[in-house]
Amino acid sequence: MQLTTPHNFHLPVMGLAFSIDSPIKVARFGISSVASLSDDALLEHTRSHYAKVYNRPYEPITDKEEDYRAKRTTAFLNLVDEIVKEQLETLRMQEFTPDAEITRYFTMLPDNAPLRVRYNEMLATTDSAQKQLLQDELRSALVAGKIDVNIMTKLDKTNYSKSGEALPQEYSDALAALRGFANSTVNSSVVFSAGMNMRLFAYLEQFPCFLPDTKGRFEKTVIIKVSDYRSAMVQGKILAKKGIWVSEFRIESGLNCGGHAFATDGYLIGPILEEFKQNRQALQAELYSLFSSALASKGIHVPGEIPAQRITMQGGIGTAAEHDFLQEYYGIDATGWGTPFLLVPEATTVDEPTLQQLSDAKAEDLYLSPISPLGVPFNALRGTSSEELKQMRIDKGKPGSPCIKKHLVSNTEFTDEAICTASRKYQRRKLEQLDEQLNTQVLTPELYEAEKTSVLAKECLCEGLANSALQIFNIGKKAATKAVTICPGPNLAYFSGVFKLHEMVDHIYGRFNALNQTYRPHMFMNELKMYVDYWKNKKAEQLENLTDKQEKYLNSFWQNMQDGITYYKQLLPELFRNQLERQVLMLDELLEAEDVLMDARLVRAAAIV
Repeated sequence: MQLTTPHNFHLPVMGLAFSIDSPIKVARFGISSVASLSDDALLEHTRSHYAKVYNRPYEPITDKEEDYRAKRTTAFLNLVDEIVKEQLETLRMQEFTPDAEITRYFTMLPDNAPLRVRYNEMLATTDSAQKQLLQDELRSALVAGKIDVNIMTKLDKTNYSKSGEALPQEYSDALAALRGFANSTVNSSVVFSAGMNMRLFAYLEQFPCFLPDTKGRFEKTVIIKVSDYRSAMVQGKILAKKGIWVSEFRIESGLNCGGHAFATDGYLIGPILEEFKQNRQALQAELYSLFSSALASKGIHVPGEIPAQRITMQGGIGTAAEHDFLQEYYGIDATGWGTPFLLVPEATTVDEPTLQQLSDAKAEDLYLSPISPLGVPFNALRGTSSEELKQMRIDKGKPGSPCIKKHLVSNTEFTDEAICTASRKYQRRKLEQLDEQLNTQVLTPELYEAEKTSVLAKECLCEGLANSALQIFNIGKKAATKAVTICPGPNLAYFSGVFKLHEMVDHIYGRFNALNQTYRPHMFMNELKMYVDYWKNKKAEQLENLTDKQEKYLNSFWQNMQDGITYYKQLLPELFRNQLERQVLMLDELLEAEDVLMDARLVRAAAIV
């Protein structure tokens, strides 16, 4: 399969709904995107909608059918694949007129892309026969963006039959989604995020599409989203020993991203990228050795050369200069741009009221929230309709949500079968327990209020992250189905308004400015400030009852940030070549962050004494 596209950026997965149909919107322009496979009901609704739009036959796959999750996934992906292929063929037949999509395809490419250069040659050619030859060459070179999919490895609940019996593990959420992808016609990648799932990794071995053919080519490939080099090495080796090659490590900032935030232990993105840069070839060689041995033991042809392995990065990138630096200095193959594309209706699916909220959002409207039922910090927007619905239920004395989809069930505190901490069932029981603990003085009034606030903070992400698409597709009429949760990264604060697809693409390539007037520090500084705040909050939470383990963790976290600051100081001449003013400005920001850390450490040391 093809590992590269004409563009050097991609659209990462965004929530459940927001990038669910992005391939149908952008793939024909050579732009790759990622759709979530977490919600099979949403996949089915989306398939129903686009079957009507493109006049395709549609047979519903109900939840009464055996293996319906996998079947829904396969049917959805097959339809998307069919639509994108048809779109590309339609585009291929168009004339090169100013308003034609084939013209947009080439004018959105990077200025130095070989196809863009060839396109410019065609435009400059005056000989009609030569122009026609060049146009035919350009048409034959058209390639669609990849229809990639995301499986969040932690969302892998056991499912049950109608009679209440646990189904075999291959019917769990993540394994069923993987099977649905493997059985589909798309030639693309599955992106694993949120860490390791050993039964999911082992399940890959059952599908020949993830193994190389006799020419070393793959029908489908594996991408691992990682937070640091160690994670890449550990997960890459686990898969290589099974004969599975990781075709891309997708590095994501721990905090400067959208959705769930998996913070590192103070390791900053700059030093992380440097480690990949220094060890990239060694990583490939070690994984290839394990991969080759595993294939040989299975009697499978071993590729004579190390298969291609891309390194990409996403999270908080906001300017063409940052995009270019990541590629030129660190050798990153491509970058991921998520949050800014939430403001591009031609690329993502966001309902009009939420789109307006995003467009108007300021820095204070974006926060690292406790709303996820998984207990993982979650980047969110204040004042969403989902937040309003949650508060309305609290005010009525009926906190919590009906738990219908059950994708985020994880708690067995009160039940044998896991339930969701955002559900009405859990919150009612937990609040009753807290009331009893207050009445028996097990909890002080202060601790009681803190615990109660934590319980009531949880939101139903299964519904909230899917509802935007259902509104646009005009599916579902109840008020509850209209409440939307959205998960932009903090980078949204620097973008205002609604943009055309070509405007955001041109912004990435330095041909248009989509930033608002808000002062925007470099992405490295934005992330550093987030980590400083994160560390200070952790310290405040743990200081009163600090254990030796927590003290060691906080000290290690603090030192890693200090090492990152030192690294950035040394990087400044490379980061801002011939831009002394920018160097001085960021140095001042680094020194200020350093002072904050020193002051915080001294306060903490005094408190411990």
